[in-house]
Amino acid sequence: MSCQESKKQEKIDLSELSWDEIIEQGKSQEINMMMWKGDPKINAYMQDVVKPLVKEKYNVKLNIISGQGNVLVQSLMNEIQANVSQSELDMLWINGETFYQLRQIDALFGPWTEKLPNAKYIDFENPFIGKDFQQEINGYEMPWGNVQMTLIYNSDKVQNLPQSREELFDFVKENPGKLTFDNHFTGLTFMKSLLIDIAGRKTLSGEFDEEKYMKYSAELFSYLKKIKPYLWRKGKVFPEDVAQIHQLFAAGELWFTMSNNDAEVDNKISEGLFSKNSRAYVPEFGSIQNSHYLGIPEKSAYKLSAMLVINEMISPELQFQKMRPEVWGDGSVLDFKKLPIEIQKKWNSSKKRQYAPSRVEIQKNALQELAPEYMIRLADDFQEKILQE
Repeated sequence: MSCQESKKQEKIDLSELSWDEIIEQGKSQEINMMMWKGDPKINAYMQDVVKPLVKEKYNVKLNIISGQGNVLVQSLMNEIQANVSQSELDMLWINGETFYQLRQIDALFGPWTEKLPNAKYIDFENPFIGKDFQQEINGYEMPWGNVQMTLIYNSDKVQNLPQSREELFDFVKENPGKLTFDNHFTGLTFMKSLLIDIAGRKTLSGEFDEEKYMKYSAELFSYLKKIKPYLWRKGKVFPEDVAQIHQLFAAGELWFTMSNNDAEVDNKISEGLFSKNSRAYVPEFGSIQNSHYLGIPEKSAYKLSAMLVINEMISPELQFQKMRPEVWGDGSVLDFKKLPIEIQKKWNSSKKRQYAPSRVEIQKNALQELAPEYMIRLADDFQEKILQE
């Protein structure tokens, strides 16, 4: 039995522990991570790269449980209300409103991120990485990947790319049924991009503002009602998730799909789901760039084991692996200038994306995430004003 096992009910004082002691106490355990499992390439990366590495290096067995957003929050909320001494979960894949909700109920352990040796490579100064939906992360979650939303289109069917809200409306009116969005995370991110465009790029920065939300969301929903009859199935139904939109796009029923990962078009072509005439772009009205993070529940009995796994997941080697389009295509959260020279050379010589625009090209149209309440309110209002109408 390891020290962590024998002391698992005790509070951990990280200031008292060296990294060698964290390794010693955290190794040889079995831990559970809850994450979204909706993408085969991400699942394969966790199964084939992360799990074997932490098993070999630390004898940590990593189990992956499917769940995200409200499911994840509800799971930890139930444990808190039941006053259980030990959580079923030890690691979480989170961002944005989920981070906000977990902080509201004190469900996250922290601060802990500075204790990880590989944290020295993280680009915390970058506002797209060091802040999560305008929130200071304060050591309660570790950046894991950084992405920007793109629209993916069939280049045989779409020659003139819609660049503004007006052009998008004109396009769907002339080509009814060829575009839609889901009513969850990806679709809401798309709607937030439109909201920011309506309000002006900096107008909604900072904390949630009720007055601004009411003003600009009224314009957004007016626009969505105008465009709705020309969407897929005349806007009478919306796909449940982006995976369904991808399938409709792959089948040729839609001419557009969308992704929160700017390199996803490459990996969907490489796995044979999308045809080679698929391309991605960011409209001139912009798209949201954000990061996703790893957290540790306050009630986890295996916090030190989770820290060992997360330290590997942010290592230059694993960040490089998941950045490759054929593996995952997820943007790195590391500061390239801080990396060892041999790693920089490896990254520079790696295979580049073929079908998606470069990060440098789309950065100029990157929009900062909004405070989490905007997304929560948009989700509720979309249900009421669009879905139930």
